[in-house]
Parts: sequence; structure tokens; C-alpha cells
Amino acid sequence: MKKFTSHKLSGYLLTAAVAAATAAMALPAQAYNLYAEEGAELNLDVEAVFGTFSSDENYFGKSGNGSSWQEGYIKAGFSGSKALSEQTTVYGGLNFVSSGTWGDGDAGGNSDGSERRTAVEDAFIGFRSDMLDISFGRQNFSIGDGFLINGDALNFGEGVFPDSDRGGAYWLAARKAFDKTAIARIGGDDGLRGDLFYLHSDNTGQAEMELAGVNIEYVTDKGTFGGTYIKGLDAVNNPARDGQKTMSIRYQGNAGVENLFLSAEYADQSQGDNSDDANAWYAEAGWTFADIAWSPQVTYRYTKYDEGFDSLFYGFNRGYGTWFQGEVAANYAGPFGSSATIQHVGLKASPTEMLSIGALYFDFSDSSTFGANSEGQEIDLYAEWVVNEHLIISPLVGVYSPDNDNQTQNTGDDNFYAQVIAIVPF
Repeated sequence: MKKFTSHKLSGYLLTAAVAAATAAMALPAQAYNLYAEEGAELNLDVEAVFGTFSSDENYFGKSGNGSSWQEGYIKAGFSGSKALSEQTTVYGGLNFVSSGTWGDGDAGGNSDGSERRTAVEDAFIGFRSDMLDISFGRQNFSIGDGFLINGDALNFGEGVFPDSDRGGAYWLAARKAFDKTAIARIGGDDGLRGDLFYLHSDNTGQAEMELAGVNIEYVTDKGTFGGTYIKGLDAVNNPARDGQKTMSIRYQGNAGVENLFLSAEYADQSQGDNSDDANAWYAEAGWTFADIAWSPQVTYRYTKYDEGFDSLFYGFNRGYGTWFQGEVAANYAGPFGSSATIQHVGLKASPTEMLSIGALYFDFSDSSTFGANSEGQEIDLYAEWVVNEHLIISPLVGVYSPDNDNQTQNTGDDNFYAQVIAIVPF
């Protein structure tokens, strides 16, 4: 998440084409099979994403009249598996990420344009049978649609605080893996299933938090019901996270009604430093007009974060606006998943199989994280375009209008913002 709160070609490529904010891309790495024989397989995995960004305004005291910057990363490595029997398989993966930020650095001062890094990203091994999957090592992990955990994807750069630099690509979130994990997935794709997990972050921006928990889901053809318990085991210089307890319940599905989309989650949290309990919740409903040209979709969501609620490792999961609501507000100006009421209306349509266009509206109110700041409105217009098998482009323009001049912003002026993201499948 953000600061102070610790971010088939015409089928999966289009749906995975775009990320949002620090949680970044849901794009699966492109896998090239190098070897497949006698139950053994070795793949070369490659993923590359680049972006250019421009903001007329800066935030959190960053000097200058606006910022222009670029971000990019390349992720490459190997993954493979070996069948031990008809029911059991051992698998693993190892890859590296090279990332950087250039230009002025981002508009929120989370990077300054000097960040560069090449390092191991994923390094894990696992054992899988029909109803049990156990894995260990450095890897990504998410729950539900990322309202609480969607990888360790906060990528601060130089100057935020000592040892915060993860190598740039703040918006793209080049690095998402937890440093140490032990994860047991129990059950299949339907019915009752669950996850037992231990996660340890080496991310200074996340207070190097250590946590454990259990996630239980019941999957039906009408939707998925879920419940999660998370216990903070340790955190560096963050007593609220040391001993913190978070419990949530959620649902996502269509309730048996074709073209309907429903999603909701409620989370209750007690802090390890015995400060006041806090909660957060959202409710969302959407409808796809499947019989109309371009199959337009309309969505409404209401989100409420209590003051002091810690959104932990939330991030992008199922499209722009989840869970970074507003490209400017969620990435640079605030609110950052705490102390706010957010109303959101989204429209999306697909003129062709290879192109989707959308519009997002956000209204931010009742924000008190930094006093009466982070209140206002934002409109974002975007497209997701699969140009060809080797290029996917997503442009976005937005206007953020703060209600007040406040300490997070150099001025109270409207901000015109633009970005273009390019995904290059090899």
C-alpha cells in the first residue's frame, strides 16, 4: 500500500494488460518451454513493463511545478516442475528483476529519478498434490481481490526514509514478492478450501512486518464466500503492527444472476499498541449490458476506512481502482487506504476484442489522516489496447480536484495527470 499506511492474446493479455499504482501489474510472465519430458518441465519466464508519467502538481512538499518521469522493469528467470507420481508434483522458480526510475521522480516524492536495482525477486520451492499445495521461499501471495494482502508491492525510492529504496518503478511496483514465506493451500477449486500462511516482508516501507494467518473460502457457482484472520508477529519501529489482529469476511460473485457483479468485504482490526480499534469495508455492484454493442459495464462502489485503519499490503488486483482509488489520489496525494469515505462510479466498454475503454469517477470525503486534506474528486479516462502479440498499451489521463489547499499539496489547484504503460511480451 502507500506511504504512511504501513501499493490467450485477446483474452488473458487484455485482462492482464493494465496495473494500477503501487500494486502494479497482474500480468503473468510469458513462459517459454525449454524442456518437457517424462513428467519434468523447465520454462523460461520473461516479463517487461515500461511507463511514462506526467503530473502538473507535486505533493508532500516536493519542490517544483509538476513532475515528468519514466519507470520500467524487466523480470526474467526460470520455473519448472517434476512429477513424482500421478498425484504429486514438486515445483519451483527463480528469477531476477532489473528496475529503475528516470526523470524527475514521481509527483508524490516517493522516488527522485536516480533509483536502479537488479536483484533476486522470486526464489521458491513447492510440493503439490490433489488437495494440498505447500510452498516455501521468496514469492508473491494475495488474498481475495487484494483488499488486505496483494503482495509486498510498495516500492519506495530514495529519500523517503533511510534504506527505503527498492530500486525504483514506484507506480509499476516491480517487486512484489515477500522475502520469506511458508504457505499451505488446502482444497481444490470448488467447495471448501483454505490457506495457512506465514509472511515476512523485508520492505522498510512496510516496517519489515512479519505476520501469519488463515484464509478460508467456500467456492460456489454463485460466488465465493471468504473469511480471513491475520496476526502481526513483529514490525520494526511500528508498535501498532506488532501484535495487530485483523479479521475480515467477504463475498464476490454474481449471486446466480448472469451479467451481475457483486463484491463486498468487512475488516475489523485491533492494533498491537492498544490504540483504538478500527474497521474498513466496501460494497460494490456492477452490471454488464451484454446485449448492447461494446458490452458496456457500469459499477458503483462505496468504501469506508476508519481513522487509524491499517490497510496492510493492499494493492491492484482486478483493474484500475482496486485498490488504488484514483491514479493521483491513491498514488501521490492521498488518501492512502485509511481514514476516508470513497464513492466510485466506473464505466467500461469493449469496442473490439482487442480494445477496452473506460472512465472512472471518485469522490473523497471524511479524510482526516493529515487533517482535512485528501478530500476532493478525480476523473480518469483510460484505454487497454492489445496492439499485437508483442505490444500492449494502456494510456490514461486524469484530473484531480482537491477541495482544500492543505499540507499534502503545494497548491490547491486542479491537477492534470497523464500516463502511458507499455507491456512487451517476448
